[in-house]
Amino acid sequence: MSSELTQPASTLEYLRRIESSKLFQGAVIAIIILSALTIGANTYTLPPLFSDTLALLDNAITVFFLVEILFRLGVHPDKKRFLLDGWNLFDTLVVIGSLIPMDNAEVVLLGRLLRVFRVLRLVSVVPELRFLINSLIKAIPRMGYIALLMFIIFYIYAAMGSMFFSSVDETLWGDVAISMLTLFRVATFEDWTDVMYATMESYPLSWLYYLSFIFLTAFVFLNMMIGAILEVMSEEQNAKQAEQAHDEREKMTRQLAEMQSQLTELTALIKARKE
Repeated sequence: MSSELTQPASTLEYLRRIESSKLFQGAVIAIIILSALTIGANTYTLPPLFSDTLALLDNAITVFFLVEILFRLGVHPDKKRFLLDGWNLFDTLVVIGSLIPMDNAEVVLLGRLLRVFRVLRLVSVVPELRFLINSLIKAIPRMGYIALLMFIIFYIYAAMGSMFFSSVDETLWGDVAISMLTLFRVATFEDWTDVMYATMESYPLSWLYYLSFIFLTAFVFLNMMIGAILEVMSEEQNAKQAEQAHDEREKMTRQLAEMQSQLTELTALIKARKE
């Protein structure tokens, strides 16, 4: 009876090892890259033979992704919680969306769009990319406060620029909204010197306005953004290492318990033979 119960369990464990193996992950990555290439090829005008071949290849890729997501669901330890994982939910939605038939004129644009999103599955497959995206998402709250402070600085400088420079160039400094767009151009260093030299003809000391703004936005706030992301990445890396160490300790504890159990059984067997 016990052998009958352990056989399915061992098969399931074998399938889980396949699902987590580098060979399986590499095959999925290769198919995702192939899918990206087919999407790019479809943007060109191709002969009918190539178009038909790409259509068949796209259908085969869709079937592969469907089988792959069903396989991952089948080997998942807790199937009810499979979709609670954000990456699993994203993969499932993309795969389901890819099943939209391309010959339906009403949803052909949606189908093509969802097929483009299949390229993003590369993020969910590669652990390093998942780590980067998760860190970026967790850094958004901290970055939000920095962005709010940046908006305040942009608004103050835009109001000052509109008051002083609107007479110089109405197109660039006509109101606060236009001035903020101009300041964004300055912050990204897009021909900002042309804007500065134009105002310096009427206000020779206006270079102080631009340099102080660039110092705040391009150096201070940018480094604050980078620092927030790096801090979250460091915290995530430490948490990941702590989780791995905890898993290793649990694994060693289980192995020691199994060894102790085997040693107890062996001791009992030796005593029974002596008697």
